[in-house]
Amino acid sequence: MTGAELLIELLLEHDVDTIFGYPGGAVLPIYDALYDSPSIRHVLVRHEQAAVHAADGYARVSGKPGVSLVTSGPGATNAITGIANAYMDSVPMVVLTGQVPTQMIGLDSFQEVDIFGMTMSITKHNFMVLNIDDLPRIISSAFHIAMTGRPGPVLVDLPKDVMTAQTGYTYAPTRSLLTPQLLKKYSCHTDIPVEQLKLISDKLTMAKRPVVVIGGGCMAGETPKLLLQLMNRAQLPVVSTLMGLGAFPSQHPLHLGMLGMHGTVAANRAVQQADVLLCLGVRFSDRVAGNRQAFSSRSYKIQVDIEEAELNKNIDIDLAVHGTTEAVLKGLLEHNLSGSWKDWNNEISHLSKRVPALPAVENSRLQPQDVIRFIHKQCAENAIIATDVGQHQIWTAHNYPFSQPRTFVTSGGLGTMGFGLPAAIGAAIACPGREVVCISGDGSIQMNIQELMTAVDQNLNIKIVILTNGYLGMVRQWQQLFHNKRYSSVKISSPAFPELARTFGASGYHADNLSEAEQVIAQAWKKEGVVVMEFDIAEEMNVYPIIPPGASPSEVIED
Repeated sequence: MTGAELLIELLLEHDVDTIFGYPGGAVLPIYDALYDSPSIRHVLVRHEQAAVHAADGYARVSGKPGVSLVTSGPGATNAITGIANAYMDSVPMVVLTGQVPTQMIGLDSFQEVDIFGMTMSITKHNFMVLNIDDLPRIISSAFHIAMTGRPGPVLVDLPKDVMTAQTGYTYAPTRSLLTPQLLKKYSCHTDIPVEQLKLISDKLTMAKRPVVVIGGGCMAGETPKLLLQLMNRAQLPVVSTLMGLGAFPSQHPLHLGMLGMHGTVAANRAVQQADVLLCLGVRFSDRVAGNRQAFSSRSYKIQVDIEEAELNKNIDIDLAVHGTTEAVLKGLLEHNLSGSWKDWNNEISHLSKRVPALPAVENSRLQPQDVIRFIHKQCAENAIIATDVGQHQIWTAHNYPFSQPRTFVTSGGLGTMGFGLPAAIGAAIACPGREVVCISGDGSIQMNIQELMTAVDQNLNIKIVILTNGYLGMVRQWQQLFHNKRYSSVKISSPAFPELARTFGASGYHADNLSEAEQVIAQAWKKEGVVVMEFDIAEEMNVYPIIPPGASPSEVIED
């Protein structure tokens, strides 16, 4: 068989059922091999960035590695933003890039770039296949690395002549192809020393004001179920980072809301007043910790992370635990963690878990949280909500009550506008029986709006909500608060989104007041296929609370 045919066989061995991609000259042999492979669904996107974002959304909701395929040169460079996004949010992915033939590498050949070098800092690992005999080992290694330990993207660069070369490959068990060095480097550290588990249990038991902080590392495996079980037994208050939303039910009485720059008053104050913090799968980015020296400065901090490099990286930790959140939670359940924190829970229960109400507007103008609450009323409990980045992202985080893991798909670390729609496409393909909603703004949606055609072509059921205010809202808010209202290049014009949607073959609706919004949403949920809903909201609405960058929670701006 050819290298391309072998590649398809290897992907099938790793249970790949979907590839998001865009063809080009360097990957034509692979697409020719795909022609004869009915077992793999290829989703033709309209831009390579969207291919990687769609694979990202697929991976986040399914827990399986997403796979994308792009050509060399501009195809590969267009994928870089998506790769960086997945790397920042620890999303398992294998990105296949075409490359010019090996004898043409380094000669500035047509559509040649050093994608191997360009992506070294934004992948867990990357490979260039220079010999067809190395392909089985490299593909097996790529999937192992992407999924083992802290998940992340792996890039495999595939020169065209390697894909056309002939091989007499014979099957070997996947794990036997992995080198001992690789198995040792990319291993999953799950054993937690008994003395560490006892120390964690003792510290929490003796604490007067304990708080559990959960992040994106709490989505994996049995962690959400174990977390709920332990908190119901121990009655410890819980706060979430943006990436942790859904790992613990948002409306649970013990959940104080989101932590950080746009976090609730209850979450931020509880963390600042805590004497013990148990931090599970949290990396303490600047959006969570803000002023690092002032972050919960009087607490004993326990950080649990599967990635050893994250321990003690951003915040000084008193007890660093290298391992899975699942293993720690199991250990605490076995230790029968218990204590008396009734007074502490009563004290923090009076703090505000809700964001301040937005100011009333004239003529019954829509407020964004009204739209989000209407959406929630229509959605099933396991509906998947994807967002772009901006004010609508934070309004969604605060006002949509996530009750299950892997139901909130958003760009946390990189903050990528244009992520939402292709990620929703990937989620809809991964979970065809579930409701998928993309919530966006009039700025973000225009970043990858061409993917409406992809969603229509794939016959997907996706509801797209666009909150239109005529601004790049979050940037405008920062200019208002921190640059004396000097609005520079943030006023944005938009097409008539419902009419544009119809040209793509989707349904389109518009609403600019409360009653229209309810009617539109009710109508949209009766429709099959892709539905675009545009809601006009007041121009200068802000996201609150907000802690200025680099400030401490005591400097919060509440309205």
